[in-house]
Amino acid sequence: MDIQIGDVLTVKKPHPCGSKEFEVLRIGADFKIKCLGCGHVVTVARSKIEKNIRSVSRNEE
Repeated sequence: MDIQIGDVLTVKKPHPCGSKEFEVLRIGADFKIKCLGCGHVVTVARSKIEKNIRSVSRNEE
């Protein structure tokens, strides 16, 4: 899966704040993602997040 830092991921299950969109901050064995609803930063295993991604949107600049 081609995911880069700065991409916005839309996931299947919402964060407790209700937002389903997360920004990618770090990539590796774990992903560090930031909720775009409340700003909370979460570290999730790569295998778990790749199963739950619905779409990836990239900010082309």
